Amino acid sequence: MNSNLPQKIEALLFYKTDALSLGSIAKILGTNASAIEEALVILENSLENRGIGLIRKGDEVMLSTKKEMGEMIEKIAKEELEGELSKASVETLAIILYKGSVTKSEIDYIRGVNSGFMLRALLIRGLIEKTANPKDARGYIYSPTIDLYQYLGISKKEELPEYEILIKSLNDISEIKSSEENTEK
Repeated sequence: MNSNLPQKIEALLFYKTDALSLGSIAKILGTNASAIEEALVILENSLENRGIGLIRKGDEVMLSTKKEMGEMIEKIAKEELEGELSKASVETLAIILYKGSVTKSEIDYIRGVNSGFMLRALLIRGLIEKTANPKDARGYIYSPTIDLYQYLGISKKEELPEYEILIKSLNDISEIKSSEENTEK
């Protein structure tokens, strides 16, 4: 087993923020399922006295805060719901609003950083919703909620300020991403 495989799994789970199957972890890290199982045991033991731990459900695993941290996390979540949106959250929300439906990888590409925490905050507030991605069972599509449209006083995304200009820019960025992915294949 690769000596730093537990750290790689931890970093991957932290980056992805969603549950991953053992098979997808093995594929991403270029190893086999038994090596992943061994590394998960080591990782789980190393997280024993920490604020985060591993959650396992069948073939899937993800990082999560431990139940002992529940009171603190509840307080933070309440502040997230009641406080103002951060600049990064507004940026993420704007991408979702203008695109209408978008994957996390597209949002990350447009923003240039991981948007997992921003997406979580927007989901908690009920501003966006996520649905299974029909093109990729491992991912989700994020879209604005009808409540957000109501709050903004719009009935469709085309009513957003400077919609035509901004959607063209976002689509241009998405096309660049698609051509880069096709070049890599």
